[in-house]
Amino acid sequence: MTKLSVNVNKIAWLRNARGGDYPSIKEFSKICIDSGCQGITVHPRDDMRHINPEDVKILKELTKESEVEFNIEGNPFSEQKEKYPGFLQLIKSYQPDQCTLVPDVSSQLTSDHGWDLLGDNSRLASLIKTIKTYGSRVSLFMDPSEEGISKAKEVGADRIELYTGPYAEAVKHQKDIKDLIKQYSKADKHAHNLGLGVNAGHDLNLSNLSIFLSECNIDEVSIGHALVTDSLRFGMGDTVKKYLHLCK
Repeated sequence: MTKLSVNVNKIAWLRNARGGDYPSIKEFSKICIDSGCQGITVHPRDDMRHINPEDVKILKELTKESEVEFNIEGNPFSEQKEKYPGFLQLIKSYQPDQCTLVPDVSSQLTSDHGWDLLGDNSRLASLIKTIKTYGSRVSLFMDPSEEGISKAKEVGADRIELYTGPYAEAVKHQKDIKDLIKQYSKADKHAHNLGLGVNAGHDLNLSNLSIFLSECNIDEVSIGHALVTDSLRFGMGDTVKKYLHLCK
């Protein structure tokens, strides 16, 4: 069975659009947990367009009480900026179960590629080593490249998260996905053969998730934008259950 971690960034984004504390990030995360999800994911950015440090604190407490995993995503090189303490400081302060490292920049709307590990990775490897001292499992956001995944193992990652944007885009435009899904499946098998866990995420939804999971052995999917969008039609609790059904 594939575990589901719900990314609640969009709940915070909606709250911030109006100001105040409604919708409540804690309330909606609890609905997800009560509906059966196995984890909560956040991706704080230095412009705090959605998740802020107080949210991270609240969700750390909630996930600990609820005995589900807390996953913090972000660029490990993101430094302190105004009220944002820096990514590494957030990890040190709240010690999530999993830390997913993503090579994005603050100006990006969303993550759109995995790590390029073909150069000098000494700085990244050093940060991974530091993060592990906080008790967090480290996952690297990766494209489905066997060479890149081998490098992820070398720098000390415990898991990879396969970037599924190209797959989702191909399904959306009704393209032939046979070769593409084979590429993901090979990457998944290669990672597992190296002893890495395999997560997946980006633009996975109710229409494309089951096909992907039928071809790849995925430990966990992280889904946010599509799940929150679907909740506008089905309600948050029922939406989480729909995704969990596909993860069985």
